[in-house]
Amino acid sequence: MPTPEPEPESESAPQPQFPPATQGEPPVPPRPARMTEVVGAVFWSFFGVRKGRAMRKDAVTVRPHQVVLVGVAMGLGLVLTLLLVVRLIIRAAGA
Repeated sequence: MPTPEPEPESESAPQPQFPPATQGEPPVPPRPARMTEVVGAVFWSFFGVRKGRAMRKDAVTVRPHQVVLVGVAMGLGLVLTLLLVVRLIIRAAGA
């Protein structure tokens, strides 16, 4: 009886890239992302532009809670900035 072939893994899920281990040591996990890296990733994702290499690196180093917190803060900042600009325009128009 032939054995079933394993299903190929989907290419959409990024695989973690660990540095190579030396002398039988376990692989070293990547360092966590710095706040500036998280802000940069969220900023570029607002525009829908992100290079593939950077996206794969972010998938390994950036944690979901970091993205949520920074995304909410940046979204709130964007909304407040737009409200301020609209109020300034309305005030300048004399309404």
